[in-house]
Amino acid sequence: MLPGESKSALLALTSGALLLPAYQHAHADAPPEFTNLGLVYGQYREDDITSDKSAGGDSKRMEVDIAHFFLFAPVAEDWSLALDVTWEDMSGASPWFVGQSASGDPKVIMSAASIRDTRTSVSVTTRYYYDRGNAGLNYTRSSEDDYESDAIAFDASFNSADGMQTYSAAVSVSKDTLEPTQGPTPTSTLKDNKDTRSAWVGVTQIVSKRAIVRFGLSYTYSDGFLTDPYKANDQRPDSRKEWAVDAGYRHFLTGLNGAVKVDYRFFDDDWGINSHTIDIAWHQNLGQDLQLIPFLRYYTQAEAEFFSNQVDGTERFFSDDYRLSAFGAISMGLRVRAGIGDWSVNLSGERYRTDEGWGVYGGEESPALVDSWRVSFGLDYTFK
Repeated sequence: MLPGESKSALLALTSGALLLPAYQHAHADAPPEFTNLGLVYGQYREDDITSDKSAGGDSKRMEVDIAHFFLFAPVAEDWSLALDVTWEDMSGASPWFVGQSASGDPKVIMSAASIRDTRTSVSVTTRYYYDRGNAGLNYTRSSEDDYESDAIAFDASFNSADGMQTYSAAVSVSKDTLEPTQGPTPTSTLKDNKDTRSAWVGVTQIVSKRAIVRFGLSYTYSDGFLTDPYKANDQRPDSRKEWAVDAGYRHFLTGLNGAVKVDYRFFDDDWGINSHTIDIAWHQNLGQDLQLIPFLRYYTQAEAEFFSNQVDGTERFFSDDYRLSAFGAISMGLRVRAGIGDWSVNLSGERYRTDEGWGVYGGEESPALVDSWRVSFGLDYTFK
């Protein structure tokens, strides 16, 4: 199966994703009063790759079924405990390498459609609440047939004396071990390791009775085996430095009984990739127990310095991985949350589309760009 880095898109369906993103959200300053538990089922499905892109004709790509259990409960007076358990079943085929057709056009050569893997992730977070903030410690263990990861993270927030600002910070460390499964397509390593360290700082400012803004800055350093072992000719640097700046705005409109959410993120790294993400959502309340959240997201990135659709034997590093190419992507979807007594029902659906022409950066167009669907259904219950 693909290594952990390659499944970042799939992890968006779960709340057990490693490292800092889960800690960039503000936490309540008081411990929870009630215990909340829930179960979510989700499915991620990539569109088949078509014959005009693939050397082998139409071909199925990846499908993932996801089950996620969570528990959030008060412990003693000033503590809370959160438990997340995620199970993923993955199958299908993925791009192996990009070749050239008789006319010279790039075509994708897919791996055999026999990829099958199961991933299990367990995450435990304990949080302490003090007068003007809170602090949390998280441990996550993720295991699959070819990949194991252990991560630990610490985060804390502190409110200003007047309560108008909240200052937050987080650090995390993960150690991953990769041992590729050996199938019909050869791999570039039998066993290797990767280490990742991240840090994030942020501030949230109340600007009015109904509006807040937030800003954040993060840095991530990875070293070890960063190459995708399941892709032919793939050879990447053994270290990567990443920076990101994010900002957000929330505003509640009383007359409409709804709120607008706008987020922006800029990313840059030493592989030559930089990207922009704009995320817009509207949270519409319908009575006391129903909320509709339509959302739209735009993403664009520049290609890595060593990305190409054609192998050049003179270069030290090379990758034809579409995730390192220049492209633009648009996501749109709808989330629905309904309260029924102590129960809550959650539904969501999202369509993701990519195209080289939708990006603001030039570069080679990868024939392996992916389009996908995500859907999920969840139930949670609050013990009062």
